[in-house]
Amino acid sequence: MPDQTIPDRLTLDIERTPGQAIVRCGGQLVIGVTEFLYDNVRKLIPDTKHIVLDLTDLTHMDSMGIGTLVRLYVSAKSAGCTLELINLGKQIRHLLGVTHLLSAFTSCGEHNVRMP
Repeated sequence: MPDQTIPDRLTLDIERTPGQAIVRCGGQLVIGVTEFLYDNVRKLIPDTKHIVLDLTDLTHMDSMGIGTLVRLYVSAKSAGCTLELINLGKQIRHLLGVTHLLSAFTSCGEHNVRMP
């Protein structure tokens, strides 16, 4: 799937295989762009059993971004889908840690991502 972008705010690059998707996020996950991420990832859930959000290039996230990750987690879990976060930057890891949400998401290194 081609890159999808909200200029200067958030980019998504979605790679799909049967049953799995990797969503590479770049830019900022902040108020005003959170629905863009939610809508694009939510569309993947019915046909995907494992979704990986690669946050390597995510430079900033605010409370709306955290809320969006939680909404996606709940939507995925309700549909029997696993949502996993990888490559968390220091700021993102800190935010999720302070809010006690880090343990809710499966987190691993990129080498542990399995694409069939």
